[in-house]
Amino acid sequence: MIRKAELGDLDTIISIYDKARAYMRANGNRKQWINGYPGREALLYDIEAERLYVLEDTFGLYGVFMLRVGDDPTYAEIRDGEWMDGSEYAVLHRVASSGRRKGVLHEVIEFAASKCPHIRIDTHEDNLPMQNALRKDGFSRRGIIVCDDGTDRVAFERVFN
Repeated sequence: MIRKAELGDLDTIISIYDKARAYMRANGNRKQWINGYPGREALLYDIEAERLYVLEDTFGLYGVFMLRVGDDPTYAEIRDGEWMDGSEYAVLHRVASSGRRKGVLHEVIEFAASKCPHIRIDTHEDNLPMQNALRKDGFSRRGIIVCDDGTDRVAFERVFN
């Protein structure tokens, strides 16, 4: 089940991000989500804005992500490529799994596509597991975008028919 995150979920959400960071480090991605990112304040903001979601089963929470439909300023400029089209899109950020279940990204993508058939997402150049999972799920690499902190990210996009 996927639902909007609630304030009572916050400690578990932080734990899921801690596990995701550990997984990234173990798989060669040492530069993404550093210094405790995403922090408690950003997560609280997204919960209050009703755009942070959790994946839950009978054993508890096992995934988390941010979903927003509409323009994302980070995606306004792209280099070394181009977006597929300029139609309304949903953006996925900070997709994380506790590692307890496989296929979390696929579940997130299916949920997002039910809200908007055009999805954009980005990840760090060192996050090869995420890049491979996105390609497996039908996304194409579109180019490079620059995050708010000035770092580059590899941008992906998929338009569902």
